[in-house]
Amino acid sequence: MKKSKLAMAEEEVEPAEDATALDTGFPVVGIGASAGGLAAFEAFFAGMPADVEPGMAFVLVQHLAPDHKSILTDLIRRYTRMQVFEVEDGMKVNINCAYIIPPGYDMAFLNGCLHLLEPASPRGQRLPIDFFFRSLAQDQRERSIAIVLSGTGSDGSLGVRAIKGEAGMVMVQSPESSEYDGMPRSAIATGMVDFELPPAEMAASLISYAAHAFGKVPLETITTTANVNSIKKVFILLRDQTGHDFSQYKPNTIMRRIERRMAVHQIDRLDAYVKYLQSASDEVQALFRDMLIGVTNFFRDPEAFAALEESAIPKLFEGKSTGSVIRGWVPGCSTGEEAYSLAMLLVEYMGKLKKSFSLQIFATDIDPLAIAVARAGVYPASIAADITSERLARFFSVEPAGEDGPPLSYRINKNLRDVLILSEQDVIKDPPFSKLDIISCRNLMIYLNGELQKKLVPLFHYALNPGGMLFLGTSETVGEFVDLFGVVDRKAKLYQCKRNSLGVRYMALGGFLPPLATSVTSSPRPTAKKGKLTARPRCGY
Repeated sequence: MKKSKLAMAEEEVEPAEDATALDTGFPVVGIGASAGGLAAFEAFFAGMPADVEPGMAFVLVQHLAPDHKSILTDLIRRYTRMQVFEVEDGMKVNINCAYIIPPGYDMAFLNGCLHLLEPASPRGQRLPIDFFFRSLAQDQRERSIAIVLSGTGSDGSLGVRAIKGEAGMVMVQSPESSEYDGMPRSAIATGMVDFELPPAEMAASLISYAAHAFGKVPLETITTTANVNSIKKVFILLRDQTGHDFSQYKPNTIMRRIERRMAVHQIDRLDAYVKYLQSASDEVQALFRDMLIGVTNFFRDPEAFAALEESAIPKLFEGKSTGSVIRGWVPGCSTGEEAYSLAMLLVEYMGKLKKSFSLQIFATDIDPLAIAVARAGVYPASIAADITSERLARFFSVEPAGEDGPPLSYRINKNLRDVLILSEQDVIKDPPFSKLDIISCRNLMIYLNGELQKKLVPLFHYALNPGGMLFLGTSETVGEFVDLFGVVDRKAKLYQCKRNSLGVRYMALGGFLPPLATSVTSSPRPTAKKGKLTARPRCGY
C-alpha cells in the first residue's frame, strides 16, 4: 500500500496529551500563497508593528517553478527587522525570524527544524502548502498557526483541517482582497477559518491572538471552584443548543478548545467567556464545531490499513455466499475519509473474489456539517498524497481547475458513495447498529474519559456478529474486555469479536445500551436521516 510522503517523513502522534513532539515554546506561523502571493506577502509584513517583536516565527511557502529565483527573501527584508532566511535543509527555527522555502522543494517541520524534500509529484500537481501545514500541525500542535493567502486551486485546505485538529489557529485572506481567490475560498469552505482579513490587517490580530493564547497560565492548570463551575456552564450551554453532552470528554481536549476560542475573541476570563456564549449563539456553534475537529485523512496510518486489508478484510467474506450483505459501521466518521477508505478495501477484495456482494457501511457523526461533506464526497486535490494513483483512477473523478489544468478536487464516484449510509448520530446516546461484520472506530475514544471508553467497547461487542472485526486507532485498545475481543493484530489495533452468551453481553453493557437502530437485513436499504432510517432499493457494488 502506498505510504504518503508525510507519513514517511515522521511517525504520526496522537492528540496533545499523548504528544512527544518537540515544543518550540513559541507559535510558528505557516503562510502559504500562490498566484498573487507576492503582493499579499508584502502587505502582510508591511502591516507588522515596527517597534514590537512578534514573539513567533514565520515560515513562508510559495508555489515556485524549480528554475525560478525567489525574490521573496529580499522583499520581506524591506518590511521587517526580523532576520529572514532562505531555508537550508535541517535549519532550526528560532523566534522572531522568517524562513522562505527555496524553489524546487517541498518542506516539512520536524522537531523544531525545517527539512527539504525532493518533490514526489510533477509540477502542476504539487501541493507544498498542504504538505507543510500538515507537518507543522503534527510537530507544533496547538502552537501551529496557518495563514492562506492569494492563489488558485485548493492547496492549503487539508492542511487547515490538520492545524485545527491540533487546536491551532487559521487565518485566511479575504477573497475580495485577493488577486486570485481560489485558495482563500477553498480554505473558507472547510468551515474552519478563525479570521478572514486583508493581509495588511492580519498582523495585529495575529499578535493579539498569540498574546491571549500563549501569554497566560493554561486553563487546565487552574482548578478554582469558580473555573470548574464556569466549565460546567459551558457544557450546559453546549447541550442546550446542540443536544450533545461534552462533560465526559477528556479535560485536556476540552480546555484546549475553550482556550482557543477565548483567544480568538481576546477574552481573558472563563466566566466572561460564559457570558459571551450566553449572548452569542453563533459562538456556541463555533465552539461545538471546534470540539469535534479531529485529524483525519484517507488511509490514515497506512501500516494499520495494510494490516486491515491483509488480516481482517478476507475474514469478513469467509462463509458468505454470493449476494450476501457485508455490513460495517464507522462511528465518528467526520468528513468521510475513514469510511470511504474502508469501502475501497471491501470493493477491491470483492473484485479479487470475482463474486458479487451487497456492501453497507453506516457512517455516522454528530456534526451535520461533516456529514454534508462526506455525503458530497468532494475532496481537495491534496488527497493524492494519501491515495494511490490506481485508487484515484478507479474510485474518483477529477474536477480540474480549468481546461487541461491540474486537479482542483476529486469527487468520489457514485458507486462508492452509494456504499455509505450517512447519518447524524451520537454514539454515546443514540441507538447503535446491529449484526455488523466490522466496526472501524479510529481515534474517537482518545477524546473520551475512561468511564465512557469502558461503556463503548461492550457496546461495539454487542453490535458485532460473532467473529466480526473491530478496528481502533493507534492509541486505543479494548482495555480490560479481553473476554469480549481477541487480538488479530496488536500493533494495528485489530480485534475479533468473541462468542459470548447474551447474558454476559448485557451484563457488560449494564444500563448504557440505547435501543437498537433499525436492523437492515431484508432487501430495502436505509438512507440515513436524523432520527430515523427510511428504505430505498439496495444497491450492490
